[in-house]
Parts: sequence; C-alpha cells; structure tokens
Amino acid sequence: MKLEFIGANHEVTGSCHYLEAGGTRLFVDCGMEQGQNVYENVEPPVSCSQIDFVLLTHAHIDHAGYLPLIYARGFRGRVITTEATADLCDIMLRDSAHIQEMEAEWKNRKARRAGKEEVAPLYEMKDALGVISLIESYPYGELVKLNEDITVRFTDAGHLLGSASIEVWATEEEITKKLVFSGDIGNKHKPLIQDPHYIDTADYVIMECTYGDRYHKKVVNYEQDLARIIQETLDRGGNVVIPAFAVGRTQELLYFIRQIKADGLVTGHDGFEVYVDSPLAVEATHVFKQNMMECFDEETKALVAQGINPIEFPGLRLSVTSEESKNINFETTPKVIISAAGMCDAGRIRHHLKHNLWRRECSVIFAGYQAEGTLGRSLLEGAKEVKLFGESIDVEAHIELIDGISGHADRDGLLEWIHAFKEKPAHVFMVHGEDEVCSSFAEGLKTDMGLEASAPFSGSVFDLIAGAWIREAAGIPIVKAAAAKKKASSVYSRLLAAGERLLQVIRRNEGGANKDLARFTDQIMSLCDKWDR
Repeated sequence: MKLEFIGANHEVTGSCHYLEAGGTRLFVDCGMEQGQNVYENVEPPVSCSQIDFVLLTHAHIDHAGYLPLIYARGFRGRVITTEATADLCDIMLRDSAHIQEMEAEWKNRKARRAGKEEVAPLYEMKDALGVISLIESYPYGELVKLNEDITVRFTDAGHLLGSASIEVWATEEEITKKLVFSGDIGNKHKPLIQDPHYIDTADYVIMECTYGDRYHKKVVNYEQDLARIIQETLDRGGNVVIPAFAVGRTQELLYFIRQIKADGLVTGHDGFEVYVDSPLAVEATHVFKQNMMECFDEETKALVAQGINPIEFPGLRLSVTSEESKNINFETTPKVIISAAGMCDAGRIRHHLKHNLWRRECSVIFAGYQAEGTLGRSLLEGAKEVKLFGESIDVEAHIELIDGISGHADRDGLLEWIHAFKEKPAHVFMVHGEDEVCSSFAEGLKTDMGLEASAPFSGSVFDLIAGAWIREAAGIPIVKAAAAKKKASSVYSRLLAAGERLLQVIRRNEGGANKDLARFTDQIMSLCDKWDR
C-alpha cells in the first residue's frame, strides 16, 4: 500500500496524488498547473489506462483540469465526486477543452504564417465529453464502497460549491489505513456556502497549506469595502473591473452587490449596471441555483425562503456571446465588469484590462489568490506597465485589494482544521502551497503540535503500512528549455499512451471468441501496415 506525490508539491496548482492499495490504483485529484511552475512533476508510476478511479475534491481546474488529458491517454475508470462538483465539471471541463482548442488554433494561424510547425491542443472536446461520461456523484456523508480495497466518504470543505475533504479507507492484505485528503479548506463565514466541516480521525493526512503563511483580516465588511470602491470609481466616471473565477468568486460577488443595492450603499448612480462577462460564469450561476438546498448556508437558505434570489438583482447583465462581450467596452456609462479568469492569465478579462488599465478614473479589484507568474500577481505587486495581446499598456487605474474574500482558510483556519483530529495522525503531508510555505508549515506542526509532518516533493513515495518513506525525492527546478521540449513532445506522448491502452484492451480480450480475436488482429495489422514507415 503506497502513496505517491505527483502534483502541487511545493507549488499551489496541479494537484494530483497516486494511491495504490491491494489491486486498486487511483488518483486523488487530477489538476492542471496554472501560473508559474517552479518544480518538475514526475509522471504517474502507471499508465492512465491502468487507473481504476479518480477521487475528485472539487471542480476547480487546478484540481480537475487534467481529467480530459488522462482520458485522451487511455483512462476509462470511474470519477467519484460530490453531486455539485459533478454538475460544475460538466461545464468547466467543456470550457477548458474549448480554450485548449481555441489557443491551438490561434497558435497555428501564427505558425502557418511563419512557416513553423503546428501544435496540437493539450486535449479536445471529445476528451472532455468522454471523461464527463465517467463521473459518478454521491452526497456528503455517505459511505461509498468502491470495491474490496477502497471505501470513501465526502465531507463539506467549505471552499466551493460541492467541494470536499475525502476520507479514504484503503485495505491491503486485511490491513486498513484511513487517509484524509483535505482538498482546499474553505474560509469561514463566506457567503452562500457552508463553513468547512471537520474530520476527527485519520492515520494519514494530506493537507493543503495555500495560505499557511498569512492571515485574513479579522473584521471585514465586504459590502462596505466593495461599495466604497464602486462609489468612488463611478463618481470619477470610471469602470470597476473585477477579475474573478467564474465558479465561486463570481457568485460571491453577486451576493455582495445584491446586498449593496438592497441597502442603498452606492448613491447617485441608481440602477448601476453589473456585467458578468463569462459564458462559464453564467452556466455556473445556474448550477448554484440548482444546488441551493444541499450546499448553501442557513443565512442564504433564509433568503431563498423569503423568495429572494441571493445572486440576482436589477441591473445585472449576463454576457455570453463574443459580440456581447465586445459591446461592453463601447458602452460609455460607468459600470461594474466581472470577468474571468481570476488571475488574469486568460479569458475575456484581458480584453477589459486592455480597455481600462490605462484610465486613471477606473479601478481594478482583486478579491482572490493570485499565483506567482500571473498577470494578476504582477498588478498587485505594483507593475507600472504590462503587455496584453503584444501591446504595452500603462497601468494608471486604481489597483485595489479586498483582503479576506478568499476561498481558502488562512493560517488560523488551517490550524483549526488540523486541531480537530482527536488523536494525532501518524503523519501529515503538506501539499498545495508555495515552496517555503509548505516547508515552514510542516515545521510548525512538528514544533508546535508534536506531529510527524513533512512537505514532500513530486516523486516521493510513502509506504502506508510500514509508515516509512520508500523514496524521498528532491525538487527538480524547471528549466525553460526542458519545459518547451516537454510541451513539444506531448503529441508523441499521447501516441505512446494510445499504444499502452491498446495493449490493455488486447489483454482484456483474452478468452474471447476466435472469430472476434482474428478480426481484431487483422485490424491491428492493417493499422501497423499503414503507419510502419
């Protein structure tokens, strides 16, 4: 029985862990890396076609975004998650595939003009639709026996609609060990969704520490802070631009703005318009409405009981088409624009920044984590000039931060979560945090709580029965040239994965009818004759 660390080790994004117990192989999360990546990630120890399950903590792309990729490489197992996460993945993975295809098309137009080699998308829409068809969902709190080796249960993590910590009971040779994967632990007292629920027993804990070195403001009035910035900006005749994740952050902002309008906190601009410019955010908002009763907190349920939709209000405008998005910047009336992506590294938000960053009367509000290497992080750190679509843009707009509107627990919240365990786990593994944060938080758990804690690098392998390391890997810094080479070889990697899947299919057909096996053989030989050069 072993646990191998694949992604989000000494990094914040790209979460992926490999667990092997008895005859079962599974991933916990399968996330895409975003922003600047510091260390190389190892490849999983088995081919994707050999993975039986993926357990998914939540739908954010840095936890779920590689699901279509492993499908393209042969995965045909089961994806197990919560009901709301399944609903969100249905839209987010399709959106991600669309982005992959559009970016490849854009790059290939440039490549053709320059006489350079074309690129293939990381994955395609058919891969997203394929893996979506493999998703199975279960409610919070239900014990789900996947097979003789693995039983799981999802507990509300309070991070995003449907987000969960996952309890995993893994059995091998009649020995059972309980692992708890924290997922992303939510910030308390957030709008809409419930506070994180705690778990009190585990042999091993795999714990995120994104905000392990910082504290949220203790007394925060989000409505007043947001209302102040909107009031000042509209008074100057400018636009308020808010980069926001389409799922979670956008809906929270709509909740605050509905309250601002209801309480009359912005004056002199009656009926000011709020544009949500993101097809994904529009679809996600519908998912939030569908999952109100299971996932919303008591305060929000009380509003619903009164017939009040907590994320709708007069003046709300939803932009879906490209034409609608473009028209926003031709409308001269001061307004609020909420658009994805939340870290400004892709999507329609970049167009709105291009039109508004250079205007002194405008404001850009950040209300969420900005990873290293992203445009959002650069703006928060005081960049005076940025490049958008190959054009240099002066930064003259007011850059604002509303601290505390975070989906992640801060250091106090993380400590409260780990303190909830009634008995000390045998080992706590820190993941999903920046390089120094992972190490320092692990050291803090050792010195302050007397816990066995460590911050493994990608490629580290732990024996869960022996309670000892099989391999402690060192961090391998990413070299840009190596990263470029790795990207260029991605299509060949898919070809190799297809070959591995074919071998798996051949083995599963052992004992089949001779007539079927002969036809299968002829098809394979015909394919080989076509491509053997």
